[in-house]
Amino acid sequence: MGKVCVITGASQGIGRAAAIRMSREPDVSTVVLVARNADGLEATAAAMDHDGTEVEQLAYDLGDLDGIPALVRGIHERHGGIDVLLNIAGYADPRSLLDTEIDNIVKTYTINVFAMLVLIREVARLMYDRPTKILNVASTAGITSRPGWLAYASSKAAVVSMSATLTDELAGTGIKIYSISPGRTATELRRKLAPEEDPTTIMQPSHVADVIAQLMSDAETTLDGQNIIVRMRA
Repeated sequence: MGKVCVITGASQGIGRAAAIRMSREPDVSTVVLVARNADGLEATAAAMDHDGTEVEQLAYDLGDLDGIPALVRGIHERHGGIDVLLNIAGYADPRSLLDTEIDNIVKTYTINVFAMLVLIREVARLMYDRPTKILNVASTAGITSRPGWLAYASSKAAVVSMSATLTDELAGTGIKIYSISPGRTATELRRKLAPEEDPTTIMQPSHVADVIAQLMSDAETTLDGQNIIVRMRA
């Protein structure tokens, strides 16, 4: 029986690229796509290699934290487990300190940190003592100074710390936690935030997806608990 891979943020960007890449893995039989945008999920599914791979689309707003346990249980019941969880969904609305409102911080942390934590907790409850890999997408913004990006950068720093902590807490359970911090990547969000930037000069989502696939393979057994920086060098 092949692996079940769940991907959040799957309607665009790195999430879409990861879905396309994971659908090509010979040991992945099911890919579950989760995102708010149903049309984006349809586009992702259409771009995937479907030969022998089951694809389920779940239009869900991860800002609804209370509904996440039922979401995870439903996936587990329908597919018999969750072998890989890719936490890629993210939110950014960059503002300077004096322009930052509490609502902006709460929304950023809800999607980037709290939803991720609840997803991990629920998967851990169901997959305890079973081989499972969970990958959290942080950002180089979380490990460098980013003036004007207070809420986003600090939320990604929280992802890095959370991943390291959970690696130790879940040691011996069969659950491995990975964290990656991509640099500038040509996603839809990046185009909105930096419209003057030439997207061909920076990393593509497919580059990040290739790294994700390598880390999620059975051959990788040593890099969990580390924050892996992913960037393209000239």
